[in-house]
Amino acid sequence: MTTADYTGRRSVGASIGHLIRLREIPVSVALVALVAITFLANPRFLSSQSVKDLLLNATIVIILATGQALVLITRNVDLSVGSILGLSGFLTGTLFATFPGIPIPLVFLAGIAIGVLLGAVNGLLVTAAGVPALVITLGTLYIYRGINNAWAGGKEYFSGDRPAAFGNLSVDTFLGFPIITLIALAVLLVIAIALAATRGGRDFYAIGSDPDAAKLFGIPIKRRVVTAFVANGALAGLAGVLYASRFSSVGATTGTGIELDVVAAAVVGGVAIFGGSGSVVGAAIGALLLTTITSSLTALRVDKFWQQAVVGALILSAIIIDRIASLRTARKLRVSEARDV
Repeated sequence: MTTADYTGRRSVGASIGHLIRLREIPVSVALVALVAITFLANPRFLSSQSVKDLLLNATIVIILATGQALVLITRNVDLSVGSILGLSGFLTGTLFATFPGIPIPLVFLAGIAIGVLLGAVNGLLVTAAGVPALVITLGTLYIYRGINNAWAGGKEYFSGDRPAAFGNLSVDTFLGFPIITLIALAVLLVIAIALAATRGGRDFYAIGSDPDAAKLFGIPIKRRVVTAFVANGALAGLAGVLYASRFSSVGATTGTGIELDVVAAAVVGGVAIFGGSGSVVGAAIGALLLTTITSSLTALRVDKFWQQAVVGALILSAIIIDRIASLRTARKLRVSEARDV
């Protein structure tokens, strides 16, 4: 065997090894297996309408999980995304009801803007107070929800209050995909590229891996963390607008409890709860997996309690696997350093 052949085989082997170690692979395999098993038990599960409904149900969570992944990578968390979605969704209904001729793109901008504002508040509070983001965003979850309750009261806006073109975003398809799902995929692609190909994206991982080392390297930690929260807020605002298009009504309770599903989707998709690793693509796959689990168990007539139990088991498994992987990596680094000495 020539040196070139040996080098080539090593390169291929390394590439395969890297592929196997990708966090997205296990969850992708689980998703494919789940779909296959459910289809065998109930062939109607993959009918065109069922697939469309599955994609529509996953779209909102995919957008929210993408934003949550950005925050988690920096070793933080945002529990207020459900409340931000609720405010954005109710704002959408209010704008259409108050200004019937308002352009749809302007409504999207308004929803994203309120998300940016609330996300910035979260980021500034976290970086200025030095208090764990879990505590800060738990507080803002209730504050934002309280604002929405005071604003909405008992009022709801229904599908009849919005233009038909806006509602059609969740009805019309392109190449078999609902329009709002394509919007979610476009957002996911842009964020994934930004994380992988920009300095700011790489800084997110550095901060999550080791904040002290990141500070020594001159990374503006506070600015980057605020940026992550702002981006997450913007995506939650966008999700609120799309929620108003997808569902028949928006009101004071819109988005309640969805933050737990979002964090679960990101963690199950391979985003480390301790920060520094994972990807928005993995978070999106995790969102699709959790949505598919709910649909699959419903198609198989499994009790709703067991659906929640399965999701809980997936979260625990993801955290345990991530912790074991982290310990193994740390042990290999110590062994490597000892050999170098």
